Amino acid sequence: MHKFIAISILFILLLSCNERTVHSEYQATKGNSWSKNDTIKFSFSELDTVIPYDMFINIRNDNTFPYSNLFLITELTYPNGESVRDTLEYEMALPDGQWLGKGYGSIKENKLWYRENIVFPDTGVYTLLLSHAMRKNGSVDGVVDLSGIVDVGFEIEKSK
Repeated sequence: MHKFIAISILFILLLSCNERTVHSEYQATKGNSWSKNDTIKFSFSELDTVIPYDMFINIRNDNTFPYSNLFLITELTYPNGESVRDTLEYEMALPDGQWLGKGYGSIKENKLWYRENIVFPDTGVYTLLLSHAMRKNGSVDGVVDLSGIVDVGFEIEKSK
């Protein structure tokens, strides 16, 4: 009986693994709210310096997220000190208010394209900084506390 349980657990673990994923990490927000002043930092290293990768930003939101889109500021810093900064916009809901992303219940997970076929040419530590850049229509000041963001993450996969 114990052998059957062990084999079943091993089988489930093998099915749940994605062979293309080389790094995946999440950070929870405080109280399901992402502060404008809270830059989320991820560091990674030990990637093959020749093969191309795809990078994704993963956002988990709940029903209290008040917008249909999300503006992010990203900064990817290479081991040699160079950095690339972008302002990105992602659609989070359809015009009728239906949430995009996967998941059942009140939390949806969105896997958002960040970089496609990127090669990490240098060995060492890379750093990805993420912050939101949300503003209400007609307002110059940004949204201080963006409610409804549960977790922020990123993922690196081997390109197809």
